[in-house]
Amino acid sequence: MRKILTVLAALASLSLTNCGYNAIQSEDEQIKANWSEVVNQYQRRADLVPNLVNSVKGFAQQEKDVLLGVTNARAKVGSIQATPEVLNDPAAFQKFQAAQGELSSALSRLLVVTENYPQLKSDALFKDLMSQLEGTENRITVARNRYIKAVQEYNVTIRSFPTNLTAMTFGYKEKPNFSVENEKAISTAPKVDFNPAPAPSK
Repeated sequence: MRKILTVLAALASLSLTNCGYNAIQSEDEQIKANWSEVVNQYQRRADLVPNLVNSVKGFAQQEKDVLLGVTNARAKVGSIQATPEVLNDPAAFQKFQAAQGELSSALSRLLVVTENYPQLKSDALFKDLMSQLEGTENRITVARNRYIKAVQEYNVTIRSFPTNLTAMTFGYKEKPNFSVENEKAISTAPKVDFNPAPAPSK
């Protein structure tokens, strides 16, 4: 009896391998791992925002609208639960992407404003925060690209025969991906000239 069960288990395992079940499982886990890294890097960026806003406020308090825009965008990002369940809900994923895009835009507007304040640009704390932000943006780009690639491979797998039959049987569906529209903008890390502007000649 034990031999029969062993043979049946082996046949079942072979069947699942041939039908792509194991490949789907593996690719699904890879997506979750890559998504976790995307979320971690976005969180790292969000954590920099309060200190960045306070730093700018010290030199450019009159830029209230821009500072408020960054603060509100950061709050919206923080209100979204970026759990792995988001990956099975295109609407929730779109909401997450839109919130992060809004924060990216708000930070870009903030950086434009800082160009008008040479003393701010030469401030040691501000320079350090900007260096951290730029590094984080680069890590976000890398993490997003890994996620995009993993989702593309997974989506191709569950659409291809015969694994599409397995995907239908076990309820695996295509996962949402980052849209290409803002990919170019997001993949460009913010740049700030740390050299103070030359004093006007008299």
